[in-house]
Amino acid sequence: MSPSHTPSPAPDATVIRTGRRSGMVGLPCSVLLVALGAIGVFGAVVIATGNEKGAATPAGYVGLVFMLALGVVGVFLFIANWANRRTRILVDRTGLWIDNGRLRNVVPWQTLAGVGLYWSKFGRQTMYSLELFPTGPVDRDDPVLWTLVRDEEPLHPDLPRLRYRVPFPAGCRQEVVTAVQQYVPHIWLGESERAEGHIGRPDVVGHKERIRGRRP
Repeated sequence: MSPSHTPSPAPDATVIRTGRRSGMVGLPCSVLLVALGAIGVFGAVVIATGNEKGAATPAGYVGLVFMLALGVVGVFLFIANWANRRTRILVDRTGLWIDNGRLRNVVPWQTLAGVGLYWSKFGRQTMYSLELFPTGPVDRDDPVLWTLVRDEEPLHPDLPRLRYRVPFPAGCRQEVVTAVQQYVPHIWLGESERAEGHIGRPDVVGHKERIRGRRP
């Protein structure tokens, strides 16, 4: 939670616009996929109305289905990238702030036992995440931070299972590392390569059940 005496990041906080960086790649790719899907829709309409030139082949049907599937993926990617376009990481003497454009919260340095960098390969891309290991309890349903909570085996026995995993684009790596080491070099754990897909997913089902259980 945000300390009462620091309702917002310091004026000299390092601002890392992760959403903008991701959107520069993700949005054009999603638009391309949506365009392919639109071509697939057009092809399906042509076949359904009997206006295609020549007889449709099984391979043609498979191609249309594939293009339609790409279009659906493109729509979801576009929505995700657009929703996260204003996401920022801010780093100051208080801690690491997550700002999604609507809400903001901080993980204070004083509550952490360690901070490290994870990376893994995904095809030709390298996926990065900042790992924040708290010394105390974690609010798994915080409005801002809950999607970052992960429950996994720690790097060392003296670190907790629950931690915050903050993914960020590869282009932000040096900026993130430099900003964190500026304030907490004494708890920096270094870098560690993980298995493909290490970013993982938040506990959406558990979050919904816990929130439902709290309602009167």
